[in-house]
Amino acid sequence: MQTKNQTKTQIKTKLISESTCIVGYGRFGKTLHKLLEGMQNVFVYDIDLEKLQNVNKEAIATRLEEVYACNTVFLALPISKLEETIELHKPYIKDNLLIDVLSVKLHAKGVLNKALANTQARALLTHPMFGPDSSKNGFENLPIVVDKNTAMDEEYAYWIEFFNSKGLNVIEMSAEEHDRMAAGSQGVTHFVGRLLEEYGMKPTPIDTVGAKILLQVKEQTCNDTWELFKDLQTYNPFTEQMRDEIGQAYKKVSTSLLPPKIVRETPIYGIQGGKGSFNEQALGDFVSRHGIEKYEVKYLYTTERVLKELELGEIDFGQFAMHNSIGGVVAESIHASAKHRFNIVEEFEIVISHHIMKRKNVDWQDIKTIMAHPQVFKQCQSTLAKDYPQYNLVVGEGDLIDHAKVAQALNLGELDKNIAVMGPRILAELYDLDVVASDLQDNKNNLTSFLLCEIKY
Repeated sequence: MQTKNQTKTQIKTKLISESTCIVGYGRFGKTLHKLLEGMQNVFVYDIDLEKLQNVNKEAIATRLEEVYACNTVFLALPISKLEETIELHKPYIKDNLLIDVLSVKLHAKGVLNKALANTQARALLTHPMFGPDSSKNGFENLPIVVDKNTAMDEEYAYWIEFFNSKGLNVIEMSAEEHDRMAAGSQGVTHFVGRLLEEYGMKPTPIDTVGAKILLQVKEQTCNDTWELFKDLQTYNPFTEQMRDEIGQAYKKVSTSLLPPKIVRETPIYGIQGGKGSFNEQALGDFVSRHGIEKYEVKYLYTTERVLKELELGEIDFGQFAMHNSIGGVVAESIHASAKHRFNIVEEFEIVISHHIMKRKNVDWQDIKTIMAHPQVFKQCQSTLAKDYPQYNLVVGEGDLIDHAKVAQALNLGELDKNIAVMGPRILAELYDLDVVASDLQDNKNNLTSFLLCEIKY
């Protein structure tokens, strides 16, 4: 077996650029091909032959033997495909120089150095800090990061000179330093671009220069494949910290926009329910246990409204149901909690029971529909299926998701009179309704947990 010193001597006697092959002819493979224009004996290889339709047939390498007959092989591959590709190529690799153009360098370094150990092949690490969009008008002054890694002095010097001759700004940097910087530069840019895409940012007639730049960032980053974005965010060991820091920065800026905390003589409690709801019952339990006598209640009906008004400073404390021993998690509360920041003051449970109520001037035989919160139906599922299978079970929209609001609407004639409501017995007293059936919960020890929360500054 030849030593690397012997190989080095041989390299001195021949032109390093004698032949070059690009493996991978996707968007960046084509850009790389454009960069290598003017060089002799440049070949391209891709397992997807459709990508090679516009390439001169004489410049296509059809077999891996032809690829690694070239002195230099550029690896223009998806980051996530490098390791498996190199494993497939290993039997064909000889004394080649492999140059990767991946956007993450520590991963490429680890894969290539492991695969090429005990061989005569070398690896030069590069990251062209540009793509098809940013290089469409040429390569002048565009940056390329280079790490010599295991390349020999002569071939390293050759490619440095070549990149300079193309007008590129060559930056020599270690793989680790590159990945650390790239996480806070390219990684941030692609992450923000995808956020803007998800947000749905679109051009308007009044766009400022800054807005136009953001739109360009969105378009440029989202022109790249999702695979590239995902690989950038998962194969660079420093990007997870970057995303965490962006999240913390968002929270800090968002919190700074909250209204200043108002100290009221009489605290206002906003609850996920109306007058007579289980939420009001739960709040009564809370203030009684804590000896709170002076307070106001604001009926907000939904968890989303509770948390929104908490953020706006319209209420001092918010309360909503979170979990039931039969029905499980309260979906609307989970969804709303994911969008808002708050501190939990206390979590507590109360036992609740469910009753069917109707308007007094309506015959029970005319009732076709029962309205209630989805959790009520979950907690009474077996009983309703057994004893009341003929009724339509309907969840109201907006504020009418709350059974207390439904009871109030029935009382005011705002709903079809032939609708019944399920909820706490006190609704019958408050809204002049008849109780038709009682204690319909499947488990008599029917516990619901509630969260009492305050704004998080």
